[in-house]
Amino acid sequence: MPGSTAIVWFGRDLRVHDHPSLHAALAEYDRVVPVFVLDRALVRGRYASPARTAFMLACLRELRGTLIALGGGLVLRDGDPAEVLVGLAQEVDADAVLWAGDVGPYAIARDRAVTAALQGADVAPRPHPGNFVADVWKPRTGTGRPYTVFTPFWRTHAMLERRDVHGAPRSMPALPESLARGTIPSLTELGLTDDVPEPVCEAGEAAARKALTAWLSGPVDEYAKRHDDLSGGTSVLSPHVRWGTLSVREIEARALDRGGEGPTAFVRQLAWRDFYAHVLLLHPANTRTAFQERYRTLRWADDEEGFAAWKAGRTGFPLVDAGMRQLARTGWMHNRARMVVASFLTKDLHLDWQHGERWFAHKLLDGEPLQNNGNWQWVASTGVDPAPYFRRMFNPTTQARRFDPDGVYIRRWVPELDGVPNQRIHEPWTMSDEEQQASGCVIGRDYPEPIVDHRAERAEAAERYLKT
Repeated sequence: MPGSTAIVWFGRDLRVHDHPSLHAALAEYDRVVPVFVLDRALVRGRYASPARTAFMLACLRELRGTLIALGGGLVLRDGDPAEVLVGLAQEVDADAVLWAGDVGPYAIARDRAVTAALQGADVAPRPHPGNFVADVWKPRTGTGRPYTVFTPFWRTHAMLERRDVHGAPRSMPALPESLARGTIPSLTELGLTDDVPEPVCEAGEAAARKALTAWLSGPVDEYAKRHDDLSGGTSVLSPHVRWGTLSVREIEARALDRGGEGPTAFVRQLAWRDFYAHVLLLHPANTRTAFQERYRTLRWADDEEGFAAWKAGRTGFPLVDAGMRQLARTGWMHNRARMVVASFLTKDLHLDWQHGERWFAHKLLDGEPLQNNGNWQWVASTGVDPAPYFRRMFNPTTQARRFDPDGVYIRRWVPELDGVPNQRIHEPWTMSDEEQQASGCVIGRDYPEPIVDHRAERAEAAERYLKT
């Protein structure tokens, strides 16, 4: 197509390695104009997060620098994507707009609006893969229905065709000199204040690729054995997956190339993400209500004090508090801790899972609707991949003893328990007065008493679920 121009619309795929839209544009068009549209509906919307926005802005700054170093650049526009992309296409006389398709209800509606607007302007809309390992639309059961249970989905997913993994471009065409590049705003300019003081990882593709290489160089081999260990054992790559500074298809390919039990177990977790994408794509109402119809009338409690204690990490249960404090400080939480704190909110405090989903969406650097919604409904027993409600009631003390036996994780995030001996660290309220004084932690003064009796609340949860 001599003399042709394509726009590559970046979204949550802020990288140059294994970027299908960018790769196709460079192969098929003479000029390529990369653009990011700052959509205020997302910055200020239902899933708004200052911390995640700050991470995104840092990724954008690095992406722009990378594209400039390759000879090109990144255009930044602010507004409705459909209007912005049509206007930019007219400005640069673009023949097509390429981007990575997505699955959330907002993304689907947005992409339809973009497609219609581009077609109306005689510009070709060309969505590509890029956000998932495989095509999450394709898996179907033997009767042609979407999957709602992970294991059979996983078997089908493993047999799906995989696209090629592409390297980074060696160069980029220069942007038109007259084209306004736009500025990447600061968080303050967006009217936001970052409330995550110690982000769990550095933003941007360079840091992401360095972290992936380090993970695959050895630690991944122990993943099957150690992924539940609260003091380690996981990759902490999820913020990079969320913002696409790493391609999940490349992660899968590189992990499978390494081979072994650990990499295989790790790849299975990528399939869980595709599973939740499949579910959300085909059941978009899940973002507003429980998937399991019988639990849509479940009687939830109204406990503002309990919710406040849970958010602050002041429940008196060390593992719950450690997880919530890790989230507040870093924008990330170990997956095992996520399950425990979610179970505590829904089955000890009896609070609606949607309260927890919204709080996680506010705090998590890796927060994305498909994963957040799927995981919260999984723990609350209201979602897909169902199991009896009592199988997902996590005893926070038992979980801590099993996955943080020496209290390393607890002491890291709940420092007032640092002097508590190992035999009491998981139930500090059982210390005698003398032990409390000796440990420097008086229960009720330095650290709260448990705000509930887990055994009693387990029975209460069972009654609530059985009556629904």
